[in-house]
Formats: sequence, C-alpha cells, structure tokens
Amino acid sequence: MAAAATARRAIGFLPLLSSPAGVRLPRCRALSLIPPPRSNRLLLLPVRPFSTNPFSVSAASTVSNGAAAGVGTTRELHLYNTKSRRKEQFGPRAPGGEVGMYVCGVTPYDDSHIGHARAYVAFDVLYRYLRYLDYEVRYVRNFTDIDDKIIARANQLGEDPFSLSKRFSDDFLSDMAHLQCLPPSVEPRVSDHINQIINMIKQVDAFTLWLLGILDNKCAYVVGGDVYFSVDNFPEYGELSGRKLDDNRAGERVAIDERKRNPADFALWKAAKDGEPWWDSPWGPGRPGWHIECSAMSAHYLGHSFDIHGGGEDLIFPHHENEIAQSRAACCDSSINYWIHNGFVNVNSQKMSKSLGNFVTIRKVIEMYHPLALRMFLLGTHYRSPINYTIEQLNVASDRLYYTYQTLYDCEGSCQQQISAGDSLPANTLNCIQKLHDEFETSMSDDLHTSVALAAISEPLKLMNDLLHTRKGKKQEKRLESLSSLEEKVRVVLSVLGLMPSSYHEALQQLREKALIRASITEDQVLQKIEERTAARKAKQYEKSDEIRKELSALGIALMDGPDGTTWRPSVPLSEEGVVAKP
Repeated sequence: MAAAATARRAIGFLPLLSSPAGVRLPRCRALSLIPPPRSNRLLLLPVRPFSTNPFSVSAASTVSNGAAAGVGTTRELHLYNTKSRRKEQFGPRAPGGEVGMYVCGVTPYDDSHIGHARAYVAFDVLYRYLRYLDYEVRYVRNFTDIDDKIIARANQLGEDPFSLSKRFSDDFLSDMAHLQCLPPSVEPRVSDHINQIINMIKQVDAFTLWLLGILDNKCAYVVGGDVYFSVDNFPEYGELSGRKLDDNRAGERVAIDERKRNPADFALWKAAKDGEPWWDSPWGPGRPGWHIECSAMSAHYLGHSFDIHGGGEDLIFPHHENEIAQSRAACCDSSINYWIHNGFVNVNSQKMSKSLGNFVTIRKVIEMYHPLALRMFLLGTHYRSPINYTIEQLNVASDRLYYTYQTLYDCEGSCQQQISAGDSLPANTLNCIQKLHDEFETSMSDDLHTSVALAAISEPLKLMNDLLHTRKGKKQEKRLESLSSLEEKVRVVLSVLGLMPSSYHEALQQLREKALIRASITEDQVLQKIEERTAARKAKQYEKSDEIRKELSALGIALMDGPDGTTWRPSVPLSEEGVVAKP
C-alpha cells in the first residue's frame, strides 16, 4: 500500500479508477469514464512530489535529537455524520478498496456564487485529505443540466436550454479551476443518464436482475404521465432531516399538485409540456424530476451502497431526504455510510440572496482578489459552521496569503544553492516540524478543522523569517537545511488545503496586481508616490512623508523601507472603503 501511496503522490493526487470490492457495478463502467482533459482545469500542485511520509525527517535526526519521535504517524479520521448527528470514525465499506464519494453538483443556469465556492472547496479538501491518508477515492460530482430553473432562464434569454446549461457548466469548471478544486473522477450530466433514471423508476435492470424499480415496489404512482413517489409507503421517510411526515412540505422546485396523494410526494418523472425538452418513457414523453437524477447517477458510478454523500446544508431536505427514500425503494440494500453537509454563507451578516441584492458571484470576487485569497477565506471557518463574507475578512485572507507566499519565496531563493546532506537538524527546527505535523493531522482528522490547520503554519513561517532576516537567525547552524525542510513541510500542508501555487513568484505578482486594481491605482503611480516620499524625507519634510504613507496605506498599499530603498506590498487597508464591485 505504501508503494501505491508513493505513486499517487508522485503524480499529484490524480484520481484512480477501480471497482470497490463486493460492489456490483454496471457493465458500461470502464476507463472511458475518465473525464477528458480540459484546458481550463489548472492542476496547480507542488513542483516536487510528495514522499511516502511527507513529514519525515532523517533517521539520524530523530535519533540524535529525539524531537521527531512519532512524526509520520497518522490519526484516525472522524467526520460528522448528518444522519447520526454525531462525529464518527471514518472507515471505507471495502477496507483496502476505493472510497466512493458523491457530491451534488450545480444546476447551471447562472454564474456560480460564493455559496458554491464554499461547498466545493470544502469537499475538495476532504478529497485531498483522504488521498493524503492513502485512500484511493472515486469522486463523482454531477451537473443537473435539465431543470425547471434552466428552462425558465433559457426561455427568458431566448436560448436553447442545453446550450445555456453547457455555457454555465463550462463557466463553473473555470471557477473551480481558479479555486484549485481538483477535478472529480467523473462529472456526469443528467441528460446523458435518462435510461438509468427510467430504469430506477420502473424497469428491471438486465445486469442486476434482483433490482426492481420504485414503481414495482409500490412506492410510486402514475398520474397523467407524471410519476410521483409516495412518502406514505416509505415509513423511514424523514430519518436524515429529523422531520416528521406531518411537518414535511412539497419539493421546493415544483408547484404543489392537487393530484398528489400526499402534499409531500415528489416527482420522479414529469410529463412533457409545450416547448420543453423531453424523452420517451413508459409513461409517455417527459423528463426526470429533480431528486431521482442523483440516486440514479450515484448508483450507476458507485453502486447502490457507497461511503460518502455530500452537499450543502440546504440539500438535507428535501433533496437528500428524497434521495434516500427513492434509492431504498429501488434497492432495499441501498445505504450510504456518511452524509456530510457544509454550512451556509452569509454576506455582511445577512443571508445571501438575489432579492436582498447581496448575491456575490465567484467571478466578481476574483476580478478584485486572487482566487486563492477567496479559498483561504473559506478555509478560515469550519466547513459545517455558517461563514460571514465581508470585504474586511477577504482583505485579511489576502494579506495572510501574501505573507505566506513571500516567506516561502524568500526561503526558496535562499536555498537555491546546493545544500549538503547533514546528519541532523537543530532541535528548534525539529520541534517546529513535529508541532506542525501534530497540529495539522489532529485538526484535519477531527472533522476537517481547516482553520486550525492554517494556524499551524504560523510558527514555521515565523521561524523561517527569523532564519532569513534576523542577525541571530542568520548565524544558526544548519540554517539552509532548516529553511529547506521547513518550506517542504509547509508546502505539504498548503497542498492538502489546496493553497499551493504553481509558482510563489507568479502568485505574489498576481496578488500585487489585484491590490492595484482594488486601489484604483497603477504601479507607476505607486512608484511616483515613493519617489515623492523619498524626496520629502531627504528634505526633512516628515509630515508630508507620513501623509504619503498613510494615503497609500488607506488604499491597501504598504511601503517597506530597507537598505536598498523603499518597496511596496499589498496590505489590509487602514480604511475599508474599497469594496468588491457589486454584481
């Protein structure tokens, strides 16, 4: 298993495809399911590959100092299960086999917003950490490319529904690439899986002959070409959300139909309406309901029982509740071990919504901020907690990102020369690495506490800056070896969190460019201000010099005086007047 882990890390977490032991899979699942390469997918991973033990230090170091004992051991992963309402130790259904993870994707009818960013960054971190723990993961994330909202938007714009959904799907993938979310193993679309959906509703599957459809199991009924799931015939309905049947209401995406036997019954198949896309079915022309698609596609790619199903908290009811009901009605052995949900995003302490005018798209944010600043902001709050989006917090995240990359860039520059292999590292370096390892794995294995994992790199960065810039640090024994080792370990943490850029230099330049955009100033204008300030200081006009510094500081431009002159870097503005352009 160690050899397999080494190979996976060497290729940078690329998804592997294999069938979980003991799970019956459709015959059509083959290597053809590997998603084709996309030009807009930027797999920005470490330049150097992971070692088998990314936190390892030399054996001699451990023996001579005793500080690294225990480095390399990993902790058991615990995840909060919405269904059981408690944290549980994670264990795959097939020990030694592949972990199956299905995450509900977007309905592409508009630009993706920061709520989408929150969800898919959270599950990207889970995907990466599972790989870090040496699990092989088959990650499936769908596109709902036919839906009431898509049809309504297409009619509004006079556009073909599939053309519209394809356009917004491509934009979503571009947004995910900018946020450095790794591409899933498979990205199925509803329109390509109509047969699987129809089979789950009615037909006996030719490959798994023991499987009956939902209708065959008396859990659905047909009304005028529509097929509805009968919640009264499924006694376990409500076990995920904790709702009682009397409290439930109809699905949010459809109007209440008086033909339903129970208002909570939901559509598995919708009869065709004029001007809408449709497919032939045993009940006449029509299209799938919202919920059935995920049950059919997750079963098709992962089997009827798999490990993890995820999505936003808003999907617990009715979407995921309905998924459980229809999947169990189609296959009594259907089960999912862990239901995982991320929390909501508020904007300036208000719920984000178009009606309130505070609907923030990913695209608008990254016009003004580096995409990884948005990712760092999102990771600063535990994935299950609500997160409050503010410009002030985004500025803080951007500033922290710049400090991190600047430190690592300086370290990388200092370690360009050949470093001789040593027998040991100084005790303070080994202790710092040990502490980073412990805090990182402890926090991440405790239901992915990314904020604590981010905080864990603060001390290594401080030590690196001491070694780089202070008189005492520059005299430390094994200084370059310490810098190189610390940079390597911090890089591991950033990679698992999805914050590792392809180049520190390029990332710093991009952060500077975004800061200039927010400040509505050019770099030439900044340099001119620096010249004015230098002249004022030479003329002992210190009040004018201070005014220029404060003027730039209010715009988020900090001046740094050094022996080689004055330079500038992005910073948190003293006054938070610059805001992201309103959508």
